[in-house]
This record gives sequence, C-alpha cells and structure tokens, in this order.
Amino acid sequence: MAERKPIESWLTDMDGVLIHEGTPIPGADSFIKRLRELERPFLVLTNNSMFTPRDLHARLSRMGLDVPVENIWTSALATAQFLEDQRPGGTAYVIGEAGLTTALHDVGYILTDAEPDYVVLGETRTYSFESLTKAIRLINDGARFIATNPDATGPSTEGALPATGAVSALITKATGREPYFVGKPNPLMMRAGLNAIGAHSETSAMIGDRMDTDVLAGLEAGMETFLVLSGVTRPDEIGRFPYGPSRVAESIADLVDLV
Repeated sequence: MAERKPIESWLTDMDGVLIHEGTPIPGADSFIKRLRELERPFLVLTNNSMFTPRDLHARLSRMGLDVPVENIWTSALATAQFLEDQRPGGTAYVIGEAGLTTALHDVGYILTDAEPDYVVLGETRTYSFESLTKAIRLINDGARFIATNPDATGPSTEGALPATGAVSALITKATGREPYFVGKPNPLMMRAGLNAIGAHSETSAMIGDRMDTDVLAGLEAGMETFLVLSGVTRPDEIGRFPYGPSRVAESIADLVDLV
C-alpha cells in the first residue's frame, strides 16, 4: 500500500467524538485549540439537521469548545447544497427544524406543500401523523424523496430516539420509494465539506465514533480514518465490518499530538 501524505486538514464528527450527552469529551478542547493555533483547515460535522451552524456554535461555546460557525458542516447544509446543484431555485415540502429550513431558504428554495419538486425529510422531535401523511401523498404524486441522513436513532439522556432513517423507512413502506440520503456515510457530504475548506482527500483525515457512518464515509471519500471508542462503536464490533479504520484510538485526546 502506498504511503499516505501527511495530514493537513481534519474533519471530525461531533457527538461521540467532541461531546457526549451535552458535555465535552476530555481532550476535545485541546484538539480544537491546537487546530486553530496551527491554522489547520478543519470541519466539525454532524448528521443531525435540526440546528443551524450558529446554534451549534453557541451550544459548543457553552461547553468550552470554540468552533467558528464557518467550521461547522451539517447534513442540512449538505442537503441544501445538493438540491441547489440539482435544481436551482426549486421547491420543497420539508419535515424538519430550523437547521434544515434555514439552509434551504439560504440557497433560494421555496418551501411549499403545493406540487413541490422534493419532499425533504430531516430531524425533528415533533414528527406528526399529519406531516408524514402529507409527505406520503406528495411522493405518490411525483415529488422526489430526499432525506438528510440515514441514522435510524438519535441519542438522548432517556435513551434512543427515532431519527430520520427510521421515519424514512415508514414513508418508503407507504410509497414504495426509497429516499436519497445526503448525509454520512454518503461521501458526497464529505467531498462537499472538503471543498468548503479548500482541502484534498489525500491530505485529510476523518475522525468518528461510528464504523457504519463516519469511518465508511471517510474511507469512500479517500481520506485517512480514525475511529475513537468514546461513542457508538465498541471495540468488539470493529472486526464485524468488511473494512477498517486507519487507526483506532481511545478518544480525541489521543489524536491531539497528530495535528
């Protein structure tokens, strides 16, 4: 195997890597501080489409993690960019929160339930029977089906919550139409993120806590991959996958000296 070039740019997942259930993971502050001190191009990524980058910047700041707005990349932003590329100035019926609706408004999309070009499904804590019924009928009438990410569940202090992937399965069952998932592990989200910071995959690394999204997305985007064991994937699960990370670390604290 050819030797990889030195890492110049970093992409890192947020939940399970930098924070866990509302608190920073030890070493996360040092990692972000070092990236900024050395002026390394970097992005903090999340498949969660609920929040805008400004919301997430404020949330991370309260935890002592100073991540500029321009260094935050969400599945909502990736979805909006994808739709702008596919059909500029289009229309969409959206199930989601401000992170998604703001991103679509910012690229000039009109949000409507009158013959939209797309039905766009994102994350929300208030999925309603009425909105899902509307989405199903619009897709049956010809709207294209897009989902921000395939995550079946999301974390909470009370336990797992149904997320976009699970809800999209309900719509698929009712319509027979599979959505196009924009977020991880789709390498499209990673490549768009790399383009946003002017980075190249051959000199970039992805840090994540999930083999099935973070590591897979980084691998398929041609990046070096680091799996940290501070989140979802357990050590005994790594060998079950037909691919592996470039390196496994206990936490983000072990990667500070690599920056």
